[in-house]
Amino acid sequence: MRIGILGTRGIPNHYGGFEQFAEFLSMGLVKKGHEVVVYNSSDHPYQKSEWNGVQIQHCKDWEGKIGTVGQFFYDLNCILNSRKQNFDILLQLGYTSSSVWKNLLPKNAIVVTNMDGLEWKRTKFSGSVQQFLRKAEKWAVTSSDHLVADSKGIQSFLKNKYKVDSTFIAYGSNLFNNPDATVIKKYQLKEEGYHMLIARMEPENNVETILDGMSASNSELPFLIIGKTENAFGQHLVVKFKHDKRIQFLGGIYNLNDLNNLRHFSNYYFHGHSVGGTNPSLLEAMASSAFIVAHENEFNGAVLEGDALYFTTAVEVTDILNQKVTSHMRLNYVDANRKKIEEFYTWENIINSYEDLFLKLANKKPD
Repeated sequence: MRIGILGTRGIPNHYGGFEQFAEFLSMGLVKKGHEVVVYNSSDHPYQKSEWNGVQIQHCKDWEGKIGTVGQFFYDLNCILNSRKQNFDILLQLGYTSSSVWKNLLPKNAIVVTNMDGLEWKRTKFSGSVQQFLRKAEKWAVTSSDHLVADSKGIQSFLKNKYKVDSTFIAYGSNLFNNPDATVIKKYQLKEEGYHMLIARMEPENNVETILDGMSASNSELPFLIIGKTENAFGQHLVVKFKHDKRIQFLGGIYNLNDLNNLRHFSNYYFHGHSVGGTNPSLLEAMASSAFIVAHENEFNGAVLEGDALYFTTAVEVTDILNQKVTSHMRLNYVDANRKKIEEFYTWENIINSYEDLFLKLANKKPD
């Protein structure tokens, strides 16, 4: 099959979850003999036309010059190009800035949309933007030939809200089996001698709640925050917690080996995401043998089940940081989460599931 993937800033990953997903999925499909094109922003640091067998199609992106509205024109440029490509399958990752162009999607391709999370729930958006996102969600549902839900919660929501079926396919991760303590020494860290989180600096990721809890705790360990802080909320956090020397903002780190080792050797790994489906960074933490403290919600609970500590308030974070976890509990939780990765969330399983879906849809397409 000839498959197009749009909705990301591009590969190799220099940004976040959907980019990493596109990276693994596209490489996996190419290895299975499919022809895959991934759309990249013209501002992406990788400017070649091919990466590990994946074709790269660069499209003009003005977001860096004109702000968020530039995303809409970037998606427009990607969709217009896709009309010329003769794709069998066009996979859209998300819908926030692409569904307004739904009438321009190629008619000869089967359009599959990964619906991501409930974007209109994100508290960073104003009421008018949240209202638009509700419309965008509906447009994506009605204009797609098939929907993918990355969590059972999203699948149930789509069924209840829109009366449509979707295919549940989670994100993937590979077990991290080669920890190297010399990696964390680059960051002047010791094994189980620090806490950490990895997240975009957005309110719904509960970074402020976690750091409020840390600030009030008796923990003497450093707390690492990995994620870009250039946005307004990120700057707010940097200023608010600048007097707590334990709290260290490291910015974005995209070296996967470094990240896996940082997760593996951490004391507590905090996952505060509260909006969305199966979060990639959560799976990677599980695969890296991290001991996880997660925000209590249906999405995190569906993945972690009983194999994590949970919080909803800063006070609960403080209580967790002030307690000592037994080695028996740590080992049990870590082993159970690694087993989940091995059985359900390997990239091999995810790539096979997407290939099976694409082949099924292509075989149903009328000649």
